[in-house]
Amino acid sequence: MTSGNAPYAARDLAHVWHPCTQMKDHEQLPMIPIRRGDGVWLEDYDGKRYLDAISSWWVNLFGHANPRINAAVREQLESLEQVILAGFTHEPVIALSEALTALAPPGLTRCFYADNGSSAVEVAVKMSFHYWRNCGRTQKRRFITLTNSYHGETLGALAVGNVDLYKEIYQPLLMDVISVPSPDCFERETGESWAEHSRRKFAAMKAALAAHAHEACAVIVEPLVQCAGGMRMYDPVYLTLLRAACDRHQVHLIADEIAVGFGRTGTLFACEQAAIRPDFLCLSKGLTGGYLPLSTVMTTDAIYAAFYAEYTKLRAFLHSHSFTGNPLGCAAALASLAIFRDDHILERNRSLAAHMGARARELEDHPHVAEVRQRGMIVAIELTPNKATREPYPWTERRGLTIYQHALRCGVLLRPVGNVVYFMPPYVITPAQIDLMVEVARAAIELATCD
Repeated sequence: MTSGNAPYAARDLAHVWHPCTQMKDHEQLPMIPIRRGDGVWLEDYDGKRYLDAISSWWVNLFGHANPRINAAVREQLESLEQVILAGFTHEPVIALSEALTALAPPGLTRCFYADNGSSAVEVAVKMSFHYWRNCGRTQKRRFITLTNSYHGETLGALAVGNVDLYKEIYQPLLMDVISVPSPDCFERETGESWAEHSRRKFAAMKAALAAHAHEACAVIVEPLVQCAGGMRMYDPVYLTLLRAACDRHQVHLIADEIAVGFGRTGTLFACEQAAIRPDFLCLSKGLTGGYLPLSTVMTTDAIYAAFYAEYTKLRAFLHSHSFTGNPLGCAAALASLAIFRDDHILERNRSLAAHMGARARELEDHPHVAEVRQRGMIVAIELTPNKATREPYPWTERRGLTIYQHALRCGVLLRPVGNVVYFMPPYVITPAQIDLMVEVARAAIELATCD
């Protein structure tokens, strides 16, 4: 039988260079062209369906081809598709900014828009540096970051991240940063609670701030979950301590909630669980429900005021993107926020998260599972060849690839991060679909670890 996928795969491989991919793998690994999406499902040109257990790289919140978001984008398309946001504005960007400032931690009253998550981090980093310069604190030019962190792959964002797989080759191009050990609770001692471990690990950050506050613009963190670093998690108390220390030392706090915002950790924003307000809140991915590229950096009136002056003072933040505040993206984002409100999504997600966690924890006794951990709608299963030592499998063995391929054969899209299998599904998933997702993962893990 002729494959309906084959012609599209051949055309793709003739011209498309895919992200985060060694293209030579596709000599053996079939490319999968997707024809349509519906809820949690993706369908290829052979009619095979795949449960999107990773929300298409963590962006999709309410399912593919969501009728409410579709309608909002379609309606906006009939009136205005794009307009320059310098000297002009439009109702969707005004309404979205009003909605976000009403929902975000109090005091985040200004929204600066960009195209994607990496760009949002670039904005926050530049804005923090520029703020201190406008205030006459020109010695402040460095950033403090956590080990195992990831903030994107443009050069500024890459510099403040700490995953060698992405960063090492580009090190000669990057600014120098101050790295502090992560509070990653996978490394906690026997009998130590998440909170105790996170408090203990904060000592290194406390020392770094004391030593470098005079030259540090900001600390940047992924609140609660270091996603690209293997879904490693920590306790909210770390954020509480960090906010207080940043205040003491006059250092900004940048919260990169690009992956963890919009309900992924159980609250709309992860920072809520520590009852803190960052100086900069970076949002993207789920901002539009996963529909269109859009990001924003939310900040305070105090920071905004440092740039507000006569033109001749040369204090303006001259950063721009062609599609800043795109009306279609803003319309999708407004529809997504309306679904959160109207359908009581955070409350509904609590039961879904409980079911997903309970099913995933059935794997805790597997001889090659080091840990099952969860924060809201993110569940991670860490694999190891030795349950006692919890050492990682060698990266060259590519166990995750075996899991990925087996899951696809069974109709589930999983994309492990190294030795970590994780679930981050759209919020429209059902308990029965969660059961399927976990059972396929169980079989795939068994296959990948049976030496």
